[in-house]
Amino acid sequence: MPQDLPERGRQYDVQRLGGVAVELKSPLPIERQTRVIGATWLDQQLIGGGKGLGDLGFGSEVKEALQQRGDFLAEQGLAEKRGQRVILARNLLATLRNRELARTAQDIAADTGLEHRPVTDGQPVAGIYRRSVMLASGRYAMLDDGKGFSLVPWKTVIEQRLGQRVSAMVRGSSVSWDIGRHRGL
Repeated sequence: MPQDLPERGRQYDVQRLGGVAVELKSPLPIERQTRVIGATWLDQQLIGGGKGLGDLGFGSEVKEALQQRGDFLAEQGLAEKRGQRVILARNLLATLRNRELARTAQDIAADTGLEHRPVTDGQPVAGIYRRSVMLASGRYAMLDDGKGFSLVPWKTVIEQRLGQRVSAMVRGSSVSWDIGRHRGL
């Protein structure tokens, strides 16, 4: 067997497929997603009806995990089981995301002594970017304004701004970031 076989395989895939793209859908393994408070990839699959999943391999694992997730959501009062059907609560993803953020904010407040300042839709939030927090619902930036902190959906644009002042505006599920201080009149 040639020593460069893995590299030859990669080159073959690039030529045949035009490159291979891998996208991480969740930082959590599928088994952990079944019983976590937070908006997970499995929840998105439940909302979409699990369309496009095969019956073998990973597709089979996902279908089993979807059943377990449905059971968990029913235990939490966020779904209702009717035979094999799962009726999901209205605004399921937002509810799960908000519960996870509230729990995480309590933990950070206990660790830092800072007061949590929830982000209000359409209102600017600013502070020193202290750290990022990976949750089931996604990655969030912790902004410290000196008296309190806010958790804001993270984007790659702030990755290099750790320890610097940033501001953000959250509107619905999108966030726009502004880097650095600005002088007024």
